[in-house]
Amino acid sequence: MAETSTEGTDTIEALSLVPKAEGRQSMKDFKSDQEVRWCPGCGDYAILAAVQGFMPELGLAKENVVFVSGIGCSSRFPYYMNTYGMHSIHGRAPAIATGLASSRRDLSVWVVTGDGDALSIGGNHLIHALRRNVNLKILLFNNRIYGLTKGQYSPTSEVGKITKSTPMGSLDAPFNPVSLAIGAEASFVARTIDSDRKHLTEVLRQAAAHPGTALIEIYQNCNIFNDGAFEALKDRQQAEEAVIRLEHGKPIRFGADGSRGVVRDVATGDLKVVTVTPENESQILVHDAHAASPTTAFALSRLADPDTLHHTPIGILRSVDRPVYDTQMSDQLDTAIEQNGKGELAALLAGGDTWTVVG
Repeated sequence: MAETSTEGTDTIEALSLVPKAEGRQSMKDFKSDQEVRWCPGCGDYAILAAVQGFMPELGLAKENVVFVSGIGCSSRFPYYMNTYGMHSIHGRAPAIATGLASSRRDLSVWVVTGDGDALSIGGNHLIHALRRNVNLKILLFNNRIYGLTKGQYSPTSEVGKITKSTPMGSLDAPFNPVSLAIGAEASFVARTIDSDRKHLTEVLRQAAAHPGTALIEIYQNCNIFNDGAFEALKDRQQAEEAVIRLEHGKPIRFGADGSRGVVRDVATGDLKVVTVTPENESQILVHDAHAASPTTAFALSRLADPDTLHHTPIGILRSVDRPVYDTQMSDQLDTAIEQNGKGELAALLAGGDTWTVVG
């Protein structure tokens, strides 16, 4: 696998406070000395290689890059990155990363989580990180199954999924992580696929440059407990009809020779897929990832058939500018210090309202 190297990477606004590396970096610089322990053939290997190959592009000092994970197969990720990292507790990675990114603006903070870790026990922490728009990047590995605990259905498993915990088929309607993120007012939302190295790297590149929280859903194959879950998006023939590649400023067309497209239904306002003809070609929707309203991005996120995955959009669904939480918090602290001085912790604890507890 080819390695990338960088020298003199341009400053990215979202990372402007993070110290730069001295000299060139390569993929080897971001590989730790730990043995990678995932099942042979797991999609996590491809994601790890893509991230390790991409990180040198940022030109950041490794000591100022942090990967925080929760619990699950994906959450072993920090061990394999030659950066700082924390294998935290179930579902709490966004909360821990929020504290770190808010208090240390000189760090590039990344969260690695899975569909179970992020959307079950961690759902509340995820949505609040997204709405606050903290400057961190969340990689959500979605394999639609619980892998570490050996094949139970997860919050993204399709209805009717037969697993060890649902022998008669799952009754739960699954979460759509991208829809959830857009509904939580996330400022950057994207979807990509583990095996598409070029597309995954480009999405990582745009996420890193984004000021604020970026959520990337990565369809990741679990070849032990849910093998082939995304085959429709990977098989060349099927993918022509299944995958809708989104590019900002370009008409949303897919299929053989762009024969299919997305239009807005005049009667309902919903989006729908049509066969492109000379009569309707002018109606094909042009993708605007920077639209202030999340309405169209949300509608795009709902196009995919949850069972067959046909008409699945991949790429950047939404990328908008919003005030960044840690920047605003830092401004408030600076203002408070300017007006009142630095203060003393002991005085804070001893001062103000006090109570006397009588036996």
